[in-house]
Amino acid sequence: MSLEVKEKTEVRLVFMGAAGVGKTALIKRFLQDSFDPKHRRTVEELHSKEYEVAGVKVTINILDTSGSYSFPAMRKLSIQNGDAFALVYSVDDPESLEAVKRLREEILEVKEDKFTPIVVVGNKKDRMQERRVSADDVLVKVELDWNNCFLEASAKENENVMEVFKELLQQANLPRCLSPPLRHRRETFPKDMSLRPPMNKTNSCSVS
Repeated sequence: MSLEVKEKTEVRLVFMGAAGVGKTALIKRFLQDSFDPKHRRTVEELHSKEYEVAGVKVTINILDTSGSYSFPAMRKLSIQNGDAFALVYSVDDPESLEAVKRLREEILEVKEDKFTPIVVVGNKKDRMQERRVSADDVLVKVELDWNNCFLEASAKENENVMEVFKELLQQANLPRCLSPPLRHRRETFPKDMSLRPPMNKTNSCSVS
């Protein structure tokens, strides 16, 4: 029996986090290159998009989950069906970081796999004056203690949004070589699919 890990042709990315941290904004920026400053409550919304990667059609499903804790059964099902997870908090809201910690514990419990692909995203990094969460502190916690990837991003300023999705897809074991005709904005990912070498950690990366 072969132990070779096959690259997926369909992947589900799950965005989780407290209400109002910008999960929908990050997804919308990635899919449509647009930003809506108004917060709209999300229960659960699935986005699907097809890409051609290395001559193979790849379906990317992005699940935008509710920031409410009123749907535990729905949240558990989302975790069970997810391939990679973006745990989003807002840099101006320490409580949203606590929510990320709880969600990570729940993911590891449901998946029963400590190597589950997880990217922790500090959104709204453009709010410099309102910042209440230190990027350095989160970096140490996420990369050294949790062995996960950490990035800060801004859906509003379109900063590091592509990096978030790039990292999620790499961890989900998608092919890295892109078909040249599809190297276009909002239709595929950056030409360079490699991040800098990790700091001797399995899922480590940091961009802030």
